[in-house]
Amino acid sequence: MSEWLISIEGTEAGRTVALVLALQAAVLHALFGALQKTRADPWTIRAVIDGCYGLIALPAALFLVPWPEPELWPLFGIAWVVHTGYKIAQAGAYSAGAYTVVYPVVRGSSPAFTVIGAGILFNEHFRPVQWLGVACLTLGILGLAAYNLRHTVIDRSRLPLALGLALMTGGIVALYTTWDAYVIRATENPFTFLAWLFLIDGIAFPAGYLIWHRGRLPQPFAPVLRLGILGAFVAFFSFGGILLATRLDKVGEAAVLRETSVVFAALFGWLMLGENVGPRRLALMALIAAGAVVVEAGS
Repeated sequence: MSEWLISIEGTEAGRTVALVLALQAAVLHALFGALQKTRADPWTIRAVIDGCYGLIALPAALFLVPWPEPELWPLFGIAWVVHTGYKIAQAGAYSAGAYTVVYPVVRGSSPAFTVIGAGILFNEHFRPVQWLGVACLTLGILGLAAYNLRHTVIDRSRLPLALGLALMTGGIVALYTTWDAYVIRATENPFTFLAWLFLIDGIAFPAGYLIWHRGRLPQPFAPVLRLGILGAFVAFFSFGGILLATRLDKVGEAAVLRETSVVFAALFGWLMLGENVGPRRLALMALIAAGAVVVEAGS
């Protein structure tokens, strides 16, 4: 599998696979976010999901993929720090505000920063028509956030905190997307990075939860564990998919396509959380999708 992926890097086949992986990541990332707003508080759900995918990744990291080259360990360490900061900011934002308000702000604030970062680090450059697509997508996402803010029943006293955390999270999304793309390209076997990232990334939140709760597991544990296992596999295909996409093709384009997750997040918010979707939101979702199409077509 890894040999085939490496062989199609930079080819038209690689571009097609990257497109599919980015769109898959969009759908699953929205589902992953929605899972953190169900059954239990986001901190608990995140800890259980992380613990599950860390344990699942353990045998793969130790026995199925080549071990990382020694010079890559500091790069892996930086990735761990960035991802841990992202999860703290995200869980805090979800705790402070409604999912359909917070999630679009997180995703809407990251695409332009990611494209700029990819230009600096990988010398990728968008054409003017692609920047128009980025603008459409970003405006659609932030418009969706503004609409949700106006029509969602929320605790207004916590709104500045929620939006501040959401903007911070969006900035960290751009940072980890660019950094992860750099590290997975520096790793000879891409699955080495994926396996070890999920392994080390699955340590901090479960350990922090157990310390904070003095070793007590969430109760009732069985439904939370089932949700954690589901979230783990969603994370493998979501985060793993977008990382492979950034190795196969341009980082900026993959990142922009992933942000169509906001469209799917609105659908999951409606189906799973009982949040309303009206004609104005549908129009904004269409603008988001159109922006993504323009970015892809303009390449």
